Amino acid sequence: MGPRLRGDDVVAMTTSLKSIGPVALVGAGKMGGAMLEGWLASGLDPKKLVVIEPKPDPEILALAQRGVTINPPAGAVANLAAVVLAVKPQVAPDVMAGVAKMVSANTLVVSIMAGRTIGFLQKDLPGAAVVRAMPNTPAAIGRGVTVAVPNAKVSAAQRKLANDLLAATGAIEWVDDEKLIDAVTAVSGSGPAYVFLLAEALAKAGVAAGLPQALADTLARITVSGSGELLHRSPLDPATLRKNVTSPSGTTAAALEILMGPDGLEKLMREAVAAAAKRSRELAG
Repeated sequence: MGPRLRGDDVVAMTTSLKSIGPVALVGAGKMGGAMLEGWLASGLDPKKLVVIEPKPDPEILALAQRGVTINPPAGAVANLAAVVLAVKPQVAPDVMAGVAKMVSANTLVVSIMAGRTIGFLQKDLPGAAVVRAMPNTPAAIGRGVTVAVPNAKVSAAQRKLANDLLAATGAIEWVDDEKLIDAVTAVSGSGPAYVFLLAEALAKAGVAAGLPQALADTLARITVSGSGELLHRSPLDPATLRKNVTSPSGTTAAALEILMGPDGLEKLMREAVAAAAKRSRELAG
């Protein structure tokens, strides 16, 4: 992955968000809401934000007091710099007609809908500049990672705008081949669930080994989150960090003989990622 944001990067991003034109967010669920919080925290003027969400929660409704426009009348939104689509992919066909009415010749469309391709979006938005992106749930705490791919209509300025909007919730990487998004979805999009499962399974194993449930839960949670933070901060690669914990013929080595065996974690993870990528392709049609 690319380098993490430095302090001057954050300042530059904040300045960029302060200077952009109006942005509409279509869909303010968990991921859309996380992006919204990131934009506001990074300096985007609330008065430049429009949120379209049929069932806004109290936190979203409260943003109206800060100047955010919530569910304006049809046709009241114009001259948008960007429209960000964060609805569930299943309802996408029902919202695209309304989205098309908000998109002008200079509007950038950023979609974070899983499985919905640039081709799908272009059917209702012919000629539009479109960026398809895949974020993940750590975006809620500003530690997400998003992979994005532009269509041929996206200008350099619009790519920077997309980068600024997406980077408000964590790291961002760009690819040129949209086919990679299925694998991205399987690795980073679904990946947090794999990590949570690891913590869940580790706690259960601790109970099976004789630990009280509460202690096993605490040890598993802090071990997984602390190891993730170490990986985040360390310049060392995962394999080196693993080896640093493993003494020859020690307890960790005994455990890794199981996890790294022929039917161990690597094989299971490869099969899991392949299954998720396959499902992503199926959702795209």
